[in-house]
Formats: sequence, C-alpha cells, structure tokens
Amino acid sequence: MKSFAVIGAGRFGRAVATTLYNLGCEVLVIDKNEQVVQNIADDVTHAVAVKTLDEATLKSLGIRNFDAAIVAIGDELESSMLVSLMLKELGVKYIISKAQGELHAKLLTKIGIDKVILPERDIGERVANQLVNTNIIDFIELSPQYSIAELTPPPQWVGKTLIKLDLRAKHKINVIAIINKGGVNINPDAEYIIKKDDQLAVVGCINTINSLVKVNL
Repeated sequence: MKSFAVIGAGRFGRAVATTLYNLGCEVLVIDKNEQVVQNIADDVTHAVAVKTLDEATLKSLGIRNFDAAIVAIGDELESSMLVSLMLKELGVKYIISKAQGELHAKLLTKIGIDKVILPERDIGERVANQLVNTNIIDFIELSPQYSIAELTPPPQWVGKTLIKLDLRAKHKINVIAIINKGGVNINPDAEYIIKKDDQLAVVGCINTINSLVKVNL
C-alpha cells in the first residue's frame, strides 16, 4: 500500500488527501488548525494537528517513511518554502509542493522539489489536452515525460481482455484502474474484458498516450 503525507488541509490539500485515501492509500494529514484536522479525520487514515511545522515535529511523525509528501500550503510562501526544504533535508523520497505563482514555483524547483504544482496552470494544460484529444476524459502530468490519463477505450479494444491487448508491450502504458457504473476496479485482472462504457485510467509516456487517441490502432 502506498503511503502519503499531506501537509496543509485547505481545499487543495483536502482534495488530494481524500482522493488518495479513496484510492486505497494510507494518508496522513498534518495541519496547524485543530478544527480543520477534526473535519478531515474520518476521511483519511490519520490526521494530526501540530502547533509548529518544524523539523522535530516532522521527524516525530515519521515523515521520511512515507512514499511521498505533498506540501499543500501554497498560500503561505515562506512556510511552504521552509517545510519543503525541511522535507528535502529529512530525506523524504518524493516531494510535491503547491506554488502560488511562477516565482514561488521557480524557488521550489531550485531547492530540488520533485514536482511543483501550479493549480491554475495545470488545470489549463489538462483542459487543453482534453480539447485536443477528445478520447481523453482527464489528464494529470506526473513529469515532463509521464502522465496519468483517464480515457475512453478505442473501439478496437472493446470485447478484448487486457492480456490479449498487451498494452504494456505494444504501447508502453499500464492500465491502473477501470471506472464504470460498478465502481472503480484498481489493478484489474489480466483476464478483464474491456467494455464499451468503461473508462480506463492509464499511466505511461505522454507522447504515447496522445498518439493512442489520434491514430487508428
């Protein structure tokens, strides 16, 4: 099971934390506001209210043991920078930080943060991808090379099993979930038969995903 620490439980942090939890991940939420922590406690694995976001506190919470940490306090530039830097120095494996503007994003990048998120810019890019690639329902860039996309299966895939399609070998993408009226099927079985109304969550190279919806497979 993947584990994530989300620091800051505003609208962005809460959305990230609850979505990760609903996808079956272990999620720790850290926030200075006790009321905010109480409000989210039932929707994540653990929620902790802290007086100060210092190195000792983060260490005591075992922050370096998580697969990734998300710094969701982008509205407080100084605090965001300090916490991001502390996570880096504590040896957290992967750090994602929310930025409030281009300058903030550049500073976070300079201190070595693995992924910097500018919500308005990133949403704009996702909308553009959806407009250009009509088969893509949703799109999340993980890095300049890789992304997660939710797409409608091409007609050629319908009625075939995942093992027969062999998407990993043929197209270098992995199906990580299938969404339909029955719910969300995380890590579907190789014998699963693709249906017309399915939505596929796939991870792979951005160029490959884009090409899948532009050409006749």
